[in-house]
Amino acid sequence: MKYFSIKSILILLGPCFLLLACEEEFIPEVNSDPQDIVVEGYIEAGDFNLPPYVILTRSQPFFTAINFGTLDDFFVHDAFITVFDGDNTVVLEELCWNDLDEEQKELINVLINQSGIGGLDSIPGNVCVYVDFDLEMTGEIGKSYDLRIEVEDKVLRASTTLQNRVPLDSFEFIIPEGNLPDTLRELRVVLRDVPGELNYYRYFTSINGDRFIPGFNSVIDDALFDGQEFEFPLPKGEPRNTSAGPTTFGLYTLGDTVVVRWTNIDQDNFNFWNTLEFNAINQGPFSSYTRVESNVEGGIGIWGGYAAYYYPLLVE
Repeated sequence: MKYFSIKSILILLGPCFLLLACEEEFIPEVNSDPQDIVVEGYIEAGDFNLPPYVILTRSQPFFTAINFGTLDDFFVHDAFITVFDGDNTVVLEELCWNDLDEEQKELINVLINQSGIGGLDSIPGNVCVYVDFDLEMTGEIGKSYDLRIEVEDKVLRASTTLQNRVPLDSFEFIIPEGNLPDTLRELRVVLRDVPGELNYYRYFTSINGDRFIPGFNSVIDDALFDGQEFEFPLPKGEPRNTSAGPTTFGLYTLGDTVVVRWTNIDQDNFNFWNTLEFNAINQGPFSSYTRVESNVEGGIGIWGGYAAYYYPLLVE
C-alpha cells in the first residue's frame, strides 16, 4: 500500500515506466485492504507565529488511478481534532474551500502556501482543512504540541516540538560555473551551527511572491558539521514537474525577489521528509525502496513544527 497525501497528489507525482520483455505478462494483485488515514499537519513559530492546521486524506492502493474530478473523495470529513500545548487545548474546525468567505480563504491560503502546496483556489475540487481559525493557539519556540484525531472509530496521535532557531549568517549571489546565460545566479549561504546539540534544518524559497517551494533536497542535519561555520549553495525550490535543465536547475534570475524560509525542525519531522524525498528522487524499476517514516500513531503522515526565519533577498 502506497499512500498519497494532498501534497503527494499535487506535487510529488513520480514518473511512469514501461518495460517490454519476452516474458509472460505479470499482472499484480491490487491491494484492497482498508485505507489508512493520511495526516499532514503543521504549526509554526519564529518570524510568524501561525496556528495549527491539519489536512486529512485517505491512502490509495498503488495502482489506483487518480481522478482530479473526484478529488473530494480523498478528504476525510467530520473528524474531531484537538491540539494540546501543555497548558491549553484547542479544537480544530473543518473548513472546506467552497464554503469559505474571503477572510477565511485568505487565512487558509497563507497557511497552505507555507507548506508548498500553493493557493487552494488553483486546486481542482473542494479542498478541506482543519484549522484553529480563531487563533486561540499559535506556535511558540520550545513548546511541544500533541495532536489527537478521532475519526471513523479510530484515534490517531502525534507530537511535535518547536526547536530553537539557528539563523543563516550571510547570503551571496554568485555567477555560476559553466557557459550559462549571464542572467542566472547561484545563491550561497553561511550557517554557524550551534555546537553540542542536534540540529535539523529544512528550507523553502518563494520567488516574486509565489508559494514557498521546498528545495529538491530540502532537509539537512548537522551530523557532519556540528558546531562549525559551513558555507553551501542553497538551490531555488523547483516544482517536481519543472522544465529546468540540469545545468540551470536551482539557479536564480537577476532582478527576482526571493524569500528564503529557513526552518529548524525536530528529528521526526526530519526523518519523514528525508525518507520521502529519497523515494521521490530514487524512483524507477531498479531503485531501492525506503519506507517513509511517519510520526503518526494509528495512521500515516506527518505532524510537524517549524521554527522559521524569513529572509527577503533581491537577486543582484
